[in-house]
Formats: sequence, structure tokens, C-alpha cells
Amino acid sequence: MPLTLDDPLTAPMPGLMSPSTEPEPVRFCLNTATIRGQKLPLDQTVEIAAEAGYDAIEPWIDELEAFEASGGDLAELGARVRERGMSVEGAIGFFEWIVDDPERRAAGLERARADMERLRKFGGKRIAAPPFGAHEAGSPPVNLSDAAERYAALCDIGERAGVTPLCEVWGFSANLSKLGEGMYVVAESGHPDACLLLDSYHLYKGGSPIEGLRFLSGDKLPIFHINDYPEISPEIIVDADRVWPGDGVAPLVPMLRILAEIGFSGYLSLELFHPDYWAMEPLAAARTGLNKLKDVVAASR
Repeated sequence: MPLTLDDPLTAPMPGLMSPSTEPEPVRFCLNTATIRGQKLPLDQTVEIAAEAGYDAIEPWIDELEAFEASGGDLAELGARVRERGMSVEGAIGFFEWIVDDPERRAAGLERARADMERLRKFGGKRIAAPPFGAHEAGSPPVNLSDAAERYAALCDIGERAGVTPLCEVWGFSANLSKLGEGMYVVAESGHPDACLLLDSYHLYKGGSPIEGLRFLSGDKLPIFHINDYPEISPEIIVDADRVWPGDGVAPLVPMLRILAEIGFSGYLSLELFHPDYWAMEPLAAARTGLNKLKDVVAASR
């Protein structure tokens, strides 16, 4: 005779999580790369993200620069973001915080400070800190302990600016291509604001197993870049190969389940560079991406 939930062997025990208990909800963010090919001004991108139903946006710093150069007011646009029920959870910038050369690193930190100040005017909270400048093929290996010290210095700048730099793992990079390397830098920095920025594509590209996520705490992943990819080997896959969530072979459902287990309740930021999506009407592309992402999240519950 089959057991039921009323039977003592299957009923949830007091104090334990019921199988039907929902994990903390994630929120949905549009990384503006997804519709970057349409070459829209930032204010139009904000409206598209809001109309499509996203909770937040993650612009690129050059979009903020272009908006200001055209006479736009970032503070006013940031207020518009909030009026539309969204937030600016992060941004994508490129500055040489990790390189060995002290002059280049000093210039990189100055660029980081300027980017953070511009982002803060827009209401942004965080900025990506990839291993830019030490990522090209043939770049000499950066000592991870040195990288940790340099990341701590970057976090100090961020603390003063009110913007948190997220140590980003780039799977194609000559440095910081592995999840474990990013974890080392964040942990050894000793900075209370230290956090990682990960990406489903970059974990695959760099050869890091998703099971490694179990060694993290969800609150150290405020943003997670999400996308899918076709069956192409890590050695030759490129950014433009990324596809809508659910349309490829990425282990997104088990990955999202692991994220739920470690307490992730941050923002899943859809980041794509596919030329076919850049040829779409931008609102249709934004809506398609969000709907497909929500379907994958629902499948992981």
C-alpha cells in the first residue's frame, strides 16, 4: 500500500524543512549587453528593462559615459529607474586593478575610482572587477596572494565611493579563469566587502565544475551572470555563442539548485552577446530572455 504524507514515515518532522518549502526568491536583472547590439541610449534601455518586467539593470560604464556626453543627467535617470520599480544592481567596467606593473595599476585604480563615482550618481551599487589587463593570452601569471592584496585595495576605494567591486572570474583569461582562483583572491583579501561575480558561461569556459559553488556562501554572490550555451567545446566557444537560458546544454537547473542550497537570493543577470538577439526588436529580446530565464528558474524549484 503506498505511503502518503499523513503517514509517520513520510510526514515532515518538526523543525525540519518541508519538501514544499520554497527557497528564497531570486530576482531578475538585465545586463544591457543582451540588447547592446541595438545601440540604444541608456534612457531607452531603462524603459525597455522596466517594460519587460526586470527587477534591475546592469549597464556598462561606457553607456553611462555616452549618456552624460549627450547631455543626460545620471542622477535624474537613476531616479527614473527607481520610479519604474527597478534598481541599478551592478555595472560592467574595465580597469587594470590586478596587473603587476605599478604604474598601470595606479592608473587602473584611478579609472576605477572615476567609474565608481559616475556609477554612484546613477544609483549603482556594485561594479565588475575582472582580471582586465592580465587576461590576454601570453600574459604572465599573477601571484594570487598579490592579487588578493590588490583586490583589497580596490575594495577600500569602493568602500569610500559607496560602490562594491566584485571580483569577476573570466573563463578565457590567462589569470583568474577558475572559480577556485577567484575564491582564493576574495578570501585572502580579508576585506569585509569582498564578493565574487560568476557566470554560467565562464564557469564552463574555464573548466570549473558547478559543484564548486557548494563551497560558497550565497551572500557573497550578490549578482550571478546567467546564460546558456550550445554543445561547443570550452576551447573554442566564444561570448557570441551564448544562447537564451534553456536553449542550450548548460546545467542551469542543477546549478540553480546548488545556488539555492547555499542561500543565494541575489540577482540573476541575463548577459548575452548573440548577434541574432541583437538583430531583434529590443523589447522583444528583453522579454524573451526574461521569460526563458523564469522558465529555467521554475524548473529548478
